[in-house]
Amino acid sequence: MKTRAAVLRGVGQPFEITEVELDEPKTGEVLIRFVAAGLCHSDEHLRHGDIVPRFPIVGGHEGAGIIEKVGPGVTRLQPGDHVVCSFLPVCGHCRWCSTGRSNLCDQGATILDGVLPDGTYRFHHDGDDLGGMCMLGTFSERAVISENSAVKVDDDLPLDKVVLIGCGVPTGWGSAVHAAATEPGDTIAIYGIGGIGINTVQGAALAGARNVVAIDPLPNKREAAEQLGATHSCETAEQAQELIQELTRGVGADKAIITVGVVDAEVVSSAVNVIRKGGTVVITGLADPTKTNIELNSAMLTLFEKTVKGSLFGSGDPFNDIPRMIELYQSGDLKLDELITSTYTLDQVNEGYQDLVDGKNIRGVIIYDTPPLEGAPA
Repeated sequence: MKTRAAVLRGVGQPFEITEVELDEPKTGEVLIRFVAAGLCHSDEHLRHGDIVPRFPIVGGHEGAGIIEKVGPGVTRLQPGDHVVCSFLPVCGHCRWCSTGRSNLCDQGATILDGVLPDGTYRFHHDGDDLGGMCMLGTFSERAVISENSAVKVDDDLPLDKVVLIGCGVPTGWGSAVHAAATEPGDTIAIYGIGGIGINTVQGAALAGARNVVAIDPLPNKREAAEQLGATHSCETAEQAQELIQELTRGVGADKAIITVGVVDAEVVSSAVNVIRKGGTVVITGLADPTKTNIELNSAMLTLFEKTVKGSLFGSGDPFNDIPRMIELYQSGDLKLDELITSTYTLDQVNEGYQDLVDGKNIRGVIIYDTPPLEGAPA
């Protein structure tokens, strides 16, 4: 079959909207018709070269939609199911899944190549195999994905809102709740209030932090943070350092979480300096994995027993945390509607990312109006 998709062919190039060939689902795979796709910063990393995948690739790794077909051996899903896609697959039986660390599932090792678990591709164009970002490719009207990448949700949920729970929401929320292990009464510093940072604010607030300090140079980001749980906001790391010393009577923040668009040595140093003795810095933001970009004074770690750690998908379990986030949304405790600044069509994907780069959006979402296949559930 054919489907329209946004294809990225190389670093520095815009997304190209084109018609591509899409294979039928094979063993363990499903055909999904997307209803919505989130414009997450990670796809912008590909375009800017902060992370270099196998090109060409169909972009998009936040998606929600309706299952239209299932391949042989599929047990979790059936046609008509509404699903939220997880940008990380969960096989359920590798070393990491079996020991409770499914965010590190071995199947996730090839997500940037966009290849499915059997080592082959489902998108094709002019004789080329096209990967799907994070084994998904949600910037396409339809895709064939592994059942390990889709979490069934209730049919009455607004897919154009819960789509954000595929990446940005659990990554941010989990960075505060799981990775930083926020406790009631903590003081938490959060560097960077984008699609992940804003949900780190929500997670820290829901976990009972006494002070949630959001740090971002853009006034609209700071205002959004204060509306969704931040007790204070600062324009610069220097201002945050001074404020946190005042709030904690010179002790320092219990935890600092780095969710900036591109991590560099300066923000890591600021985070290490702002935490107290025995405090923790969680690095959730990304940078070029081929470059060394952190330099610290080891004595700070030794003498004050400070910890610096990384976090992927908020150090959580997609098949546990996605339903959990949905329950928090349904109860009104987790805000999703308020995160979405603008919506776009697939043809406007480059405009959407320009708005992201310009700092206009907390979150942008692509909305599809693709009719179902003949005979497929609506």
